[in-house]
Amino acid sequence: MHPFTIPEAVAARVAGRCGTPHPFARLDARRTALVVIDMQNGFMRADLAHALCPMAEHVVPAINRLAGALRRAGGAVYWIQNTFDERCETEWSVMQEMATSEARARRAASMSEGMPGHALWPALDVRICDEVVRKYRYSAFIQGGSDLPERLRARGLDTVLIAGTVTNCCCESSARDAMMLNFRTVMVSDGCAAVTDAEHSASLLGFYLQFGDVLTVDECIAGLATEERAAA
Repeated sequence: MHPFTIPEAVAARVAGRCGTPHPFARLDARRTALVVIDMQNGFMRADLAHALCPMAEHVVPAINRLAGALRRAGGAVYWIQNTFDERCETEWSVMQEMATSEARARRAASMSEGMPGHALWPALDVRICDEVVRKYRYSAFIQGGSDLPERLRARGLDTVLIAGTVTNCCCESSARDAMMLNFRTVMVSDGCAAVTDAEHSASLLGFYLQFGDVLTVDECIAGLATEERAAA
């Protein structure tokens, strides 16, 4: 996993604004969803990947552990699949313009439904009670990206824990948009993976300063237990 610590000066700035360095340290599991972004073969398996993130495989145990703890506490788990279809050529044409023809072809071959690259990484602990959601933009929360916000609200979920890959693209985009749609949002520092340590750290710190909280898996699990004891 990536080495990551929040600098004291940054934590102090957040505490000055929020009254605490961790505004979402206590988590009500009944209102919380773990949203796992793009943990698919197309980002994790070298022979299938159109955008390989080698670190992603190393956060799988942490994601599985958090998913299990949240389920046991009464929360929900959502597995988000980056998906390519013909709408991407027109509704998100700017993204296509920014890629070479070879890169576009690799992404289409990797991320189209039914292709091996589109499948979730096999070591993920996906349960029948979980939900799998297709995503058509970097963010799972932006209009046209997915129906995830509606699914969450339909179940009374207003808090999201963001994990997956890559930290500084689809995870951060989803996290920022979730907060802008009025979800309490946490990026799970050891549940996210980027291509480099520097990108991972910069993304988490930028999010933490204005958009939400950054917690480890252990801190999330402790937050669930603290809230459970308080409710007892």
